[in-house]
Amino acid sequence: MPQPENIQDADLDLMQRVAAAEPAAVGELYDRFGSLVYRLAYQSMPTRADAEDAVQEIFVRLWRTAGRYDPKRAALVTWVMLISRRHLVDRLRRAKARVRPMLLDEKVTQPSALDAEPGSDMDRDERFGKLMERVKKLPELQRTVVMRAYLGGQTLRQIGEELNTPIGTIKSALSRALVRLRERGLTEENLS
Repeated sequence: MPQPENIQDADLDLMQRVAAAEPAAVGELYDRFGSLVYRLAYQSMPTRADAEDAVQEIFVRLWRTAGRYDPKRAALVTWVMLISRRHLVDRLRRAKARVRPMLLDEKVTQPSALDAEPGSDMDRDERFGKLMERVKKLPELQRTVVMRAYLGGQTLRQIGEELNTPIGTIKSALSRALVRLRERGLTEENLS
């Protein structure tokens, strides 16, 4: 089999093999994105068991939709994260819809888990928004490395290979970016 010329071709080849139900390709997809998808599921789901179930369901969905992947529209990591996020949102909505309605004569003794800390999601979204604003102000290489490492789930080696940049440069860029983000965060917290 000829080697793909670039990362887009490699991603397309992988997804075509996944669509053809090649066990090795499905394993490769899981090896590449399993921990990233699990982290997202673990942060979103109420229990570890729910997160593990969601990861399995997400990879089944990725397998079923693999033939629709188009590298011209999105990088594979973006596509995987989009499908993962959609699945998790759908799962949470279904769980919320299945909540047993209370009878009128029942007394509320404890708030339900769904109602606990109503502002927590909004607070987390606000903190994430502020963090993303700080990330956008970083120099291009630092911003790219932070986005790919933390949001894209890529290893520093993968980032270096894709950017055709030595791993030492990638590590330095990440280190400098994290220092800048910490400094800006502390400064902005002190000002507010």
